[in-house]
Amino acid sequence: MTPIIAFGEALVDMLSSRLGDDSGPETFTPYAGGAPANAAVACARQGLPSLFLGMIGEDRFGDFLVGELSAYGVDTQHVVRTREARTALAFVSRDAHGERRFDFYRPPAADLLYRREHLPSGIFTEPALVHLCSNSLTDAQIARTTLDLASIARRGGCLISVDANLRPMLWPEGRLDVDLVEQLLERAHLIKLSAEELDVLRGDRSVEEWVSARLVRGARLIVITDGPGPVIAHLADRQLQVTPPNVQAVDTTAAGDAFIGGLLASLSRDEVTCETFSDWLANEPKLTEALVFACRCGAFAATRAGAFVSLPGTDDLADLPQ
Repeated sequence: MTPIIAFGEALVDMLSSRLGDDSGPETFTPYAGGAPANAAVACARQGLPSLFLGMIGEDRFGDFLVGELSAYGVDTQHVVRTREARTALAFVSRDAHGERRFDFYRPPAADLLYRREHLPSGIFTEPALVHLCSNSLTDAQIARTTLDLASIARRGGCLISVDANLRPMLWPEGRLDVDLVEQLLERAHLIKLSAEELDVLRGDRSVEEWVSARLVRGARLIVITDGPGPVIAHLADRQLQVTPPNVQAVDTTAAGDAFIGGLLASLSRDEVTCETFSDWLANEPKLTEALVFACRCGAFAATRAGAFVSLPGTDDLADLPQ
């Protein structure tokens, strides 16, 4: 099994009690979350070696996150704790279809203070699947750390996975820096993004132009999700399409993270590395099987409230519709 290393934010999702209903009092329940942390847990839930890198506050919510990561089987030995900032919070409201609206209490937040000197020595010297997201690009210093980390891991022979996971409200004045996101994508072998995120990133270019440019510049697989709609995988020489199971969504907070976690889990189980990724992609039945599994993981997560708690274990997918 190829180990998974996820870097970035871990935060507490304060999930609203309301589901498309504004009447009555509103309460919020804390759930452990954060996109890269979710992906790490998704892999650990499948019984795979999964490690989380990041900085978390020395506060009650930080204690909660570290405890939850550990409880779900994620290696937290290199998590850095700090008193210089608090653990990030996200207040999550949902409509009647489980779609979310986020109100983030970040910045300031502890995860933004991670620096290159916090990186454990030699961590990227062995083959690994390294997963990152764009939310660790939202100010200059954490962006530099994130880009450096991705470059170091790529030079070390790791396979780099990037989930765009665009959250414009986290950026200064709500303005997403597309060029900075593109710099992170430049370092990726595997890119996952939603159809909506693709529209933001491609600007005036067609989908085909944007995808082709990314594949020419080093990406080997680009996976585009569209909620309950078909998933399209783009490779240099072909496309694949897979339709997710039809489920009743309750909370879509971690569905995308469950999807990419499921895909990384398949890569890990098949002992895929950067060197063998192209050969693995050439095996179309194997790739299709991995995409179907990822879709099932995402669909399962959408039927449960919360992030970590909604991620499927090894025995949880049997009752999902095909």
